[in-house]
Amino acid sequence: MPSLKSIRKRIASVKSTQKITRAMKMVAGAKLNKAQQRITELRPYAVKVQEVLWQITRDAVAASAAEAPAAAGTGAEAEGALTGQEGAAHPLLVTRPERRVLLLVLTSDRGLCGAFNTNINKRAEREWKTRAEAGQEVQLAIIGRKGRDYFNRRNAPILEYLPGVWDKLSLETAQAVGAKILAPFNKGEIDAIYLVYNEFKSAITQTVVVEKLLPAGGAAQEQADAGDHASPGAAAEFLYEPDKGALLERLVPMYVDISILRALYESMASELGAKLTAMDAANKNAKEMIDTLTLEYNKARQAAITKELMEIIGGSEALKE
Repeated sequence: MPSLKSIRKRIASVKSTQKITRAMKMVAGAKLNKAQQRITELRPYAVKVQEVLWQITRDAVAASAAEAPAAAGTGAEAEGALTGQEGAAHPLLVTRPERRVLLLVLTSDRGLCGAFNTNINKRAEREWKTRAEAGQEVQLAIIGRKGRDYFNRRNAPILEYLPGVWDKLSLETAQAVGAKILAPFNKGEIDAIYLVYNEFKSAITQTVVVEKLLPAGGAAQEQADAGDHASPGAAAEFLYEPDKGALLERLVPMYVDISILRALYESMASELGAKLTAMDAANKNAKEMIDTLTLEYNKARQAAITKELMEIIGGSEALKE
């Protein structure tokens, strides 16, 4: 049985750890309220931007297919659908065969947040290996030290590591991230970009999402192929001024920036939720451990006292004899 001194030391050590976990839980809870408010306010706006962009590109695809039925199935209707009055397709809308893919993986810089980083890293690794086995060339752009360390140990093809993103989350930060990952796409070195991040559901639930970011017109084309057509009167709800081409020039970069910002906000809220849950569990475990050690200490102390009493009684009986 451990000595009373060693048990007292363990109890003091666990109590010190409990103070830290309790403080971290309070900090995570305070930050989570703000992060949850940000994502709640941004999410409807981001979804609406996506809907408007998909509606415009889908209408354009349908109009082009109606004007040139002979080109159906060749992809020429999609190419024409994404052109403005000047006749040049927007570079972020043109769909190409996905031979070279970039995964933008969002992880945290710090740990102590449960399975948050493990889940996202394993999902990204599975996506990377699955696409590689299918013959695609996959590269990674990573946000967060945990993701960088994880994929460095596995010799993953890391194209870009973006440090310091979580220090100050803002639209300017999202634009800087977008500029980094758009450079290879605009040069034709990448055919598609996917976001891999944790979507915030609640403080105890986060869902890993693999979401296509670019080409932006791909989602509209996939919906059209699936038969998800708008109602006859839906197109009349949009009035384009001065024209669709000019609108896309503003809308597509906005879509990219807002989508990245939303993913960053979702990931930050998910990290704080995971950290809050992990610190709450750690705090409860510390309390249970303190109770167990206290009980063990009391038993050991009681056994020591009983032993001393038995020795006194034994000595007393020996003197009587």
